[in-house]
Amino acid sequence: MRAILYICHGSRVKSGQQAALAFFEKTMKTGTAAIQEACFLELAEPSIAKGVANCIERGATEIVALPFLLLRAGHANLDIPAELQHVMTKYPTIPLYYGDPIGVDERMVDVLIERLQEQEEAIPCDAEILLVGRGSSDPATKQDFTAIKRIFQEKTGLQQVRVGYLAACGPSFEEELERILDNRPAELYILPYLLFTGILLKTIERTLKNLDTTTAVHLCNELGYDPAIHAILIERANEAAERKCGLDVPYYA
Repeated sequence: MRAILYICHGSRVKSGQQAALAFFEKTMKTGTAAIQEACFLELAEPSIAKGVANCIERGATEIVALPFLLLRAGHANLDIPAELQHVMTKYPTIPLYYGDPIGVDERMVDVLIERLQEQEEAIPCDAEILLVGRGSSDPATKQDFTAIKRIFQEKTGLQQVRVGYLAACGPSFEEELERILDNRPAELYILPYLLFTGILLKTIERTLKNLDTTTAVHLCNELGYDPAIHAILIERANEAAERKCGLDVPYYA
């Protein structure tokens, strides 16, 4: 019997943990697999070890482990596979297949645009947009985010779109925000490319609270639950099950 194990990063912010679990709860109602469990890499419970144990206690004979992360970087490439490999030594007869994170997907950009339009349905064509990513030391993350920016511009027709990162690479969110505000635009829309609230979103909020500017600054909501994201997750789970790529294959290296 197949189990899907959704693995989220985790957050010290309780509302972020609750949002992730609420998302998983909605996803699990689809009946994609007889057994579905959710867990966290760190900072929250249940752990990956507990998530795997729950799957097996419910009768799983194979597990599809799915990193619920936006882009492939250190957590998806190394941290989660390493922890899974350690945990699965206790269950040598249970095959585990490792899936992809969400990655660059046009449907995610559609969700991003929805979050922008929640602020104002008709965004001025000369408005400044700052896309904010988590950031990573992995060069692939910046390449993927550049692709997301390009798709966003193609879909919206907006030209004044910049990117800033919250950690591990540049330009930083603060640096890019300062550059934009130096030009004193009338409107600035800040779009966090983050799944849920957490420490990183709180960092953005604190920075904006201390601004001294005449620019109208609009902070859009995080991505949150959306049927499109749900559909992508199900696709990633099905792809992993069909590919049957285990942790002993350097697929994620």
